[in-house]
Amino acid sequence: MRAIVYDAPRSFTVAELPEPTPAADEVRLRVEMTGVCGTDVHIHNGRFISRFPLTPGHEVVGVVEELGAAVTAVHLGQRVVANGNSGCGACEECVRGRPLFCLEFTALGVTGPGGFAESMIVPGAQCFPVDELELEAAVLAEPTACAVHGLDVLDLRPGADVLLFGAGPTGLVLAQLLLHGGAARLTVAAPTAFKLERARAFGADHTVEIPRDDQAAAVARVRELAPRGFDVVVDATGAAAVSEVTLSLLRDGGTALWYGLPPEEDRVSVSPYEIFRRELTIKGSFAQVDCFPRAVDYLRLGRVRTDGIVTHRFGLEEFGSALTAVRHDPTALKAVVVPTLAEARP
Repeated sequence: MRAIVYDAPRSFTVAELPEPTPAADEVRLRVEMTGVCGTDVHIHNGRFISRFPLTPGHEVVGVVEELGAAVTAVHLGQRVVANGNSGCGACEECVRGRPLFCLEFTALGVTGPGGFAESMIVPGAQCFPVDELELEAAVLAEPTACAVHGLDVLDLRPGADVLLFGAGPTGLVLAQLLLHGGAARLTVAAPTAFKLERARAFGADHTVEIPRDDQAAAVARVRELAPRGFDVVVDATGAAAVSEVTLSLLRDGGTALWYGLPPEEDRVSVSPYEIFRRELTIKGSFAQVDCFPRAVDYLRLGRVRTDGIVTHRFGLEEFGSALTAVRHDPTALKAVVVPTLAEARP
């Protein structure tokens, strides 16, 4: 089979590998589509929790083409999405019911072989049927699962006035979950007009186009909508400068959710007195291990809409171009890799 293989950060090839064989509790998927996201850019640069050598790709949709002897949850020929994240079940954190902080945390496509390949091995228990979903909806199951976990962490109070920075794929999913989760009003702020149009189509009450490199102007524009501040401000960008301004946009007693993935070396300036005096809360949301069933239900029932999110499709040989699109192409909202595709197409 063909697969993207990194031997080190920023060094990859399209390699020919032996077809993998599933163990008794595993399945082999014929990969139909794998999403490319900002995390893959971090992995490309050797960041996050990546381990090399590596075949990346963690937003996977595929068809079951071989079953391990003990697998009963799915059947041959079934389209499934794969949850690559799991804890060991035995360490201190897992025993405490916190597998996300497992000391041996596993993330396929990050710490082990992922979905930028023609085939992939996944534990059978981590596969979830999506036969009724279109590919371009199913490929958003993993981002939706992560967003579901973000809402779990946030514990949104019904009636909240919410500001969301970021209108990328995850931001658009978060916007919809915030609305379904109890936000009375949702404002989405981002620098790209066509992404904000999607946010409006998905139900955002207000959208604010903000300059990318002028934080003061960005703050001034969104503050006009809530002079006393928002109850909740979510940063889905991963930009330290955005995380830092979230606190200034909160009303007293408000909560900031830092959701986007930043570089590990980034730092922000926070006033301890402001946190103390105004009783502000800062929460983080890392990943998920058990949110796929709810994510699939949101997609299946149409509570999370995906129309117009996937904009760019690439073959395996075009993987480098896919990363470039995610990083630099202002027309790219969501890029995906389709192993059977010969060349890139919008």
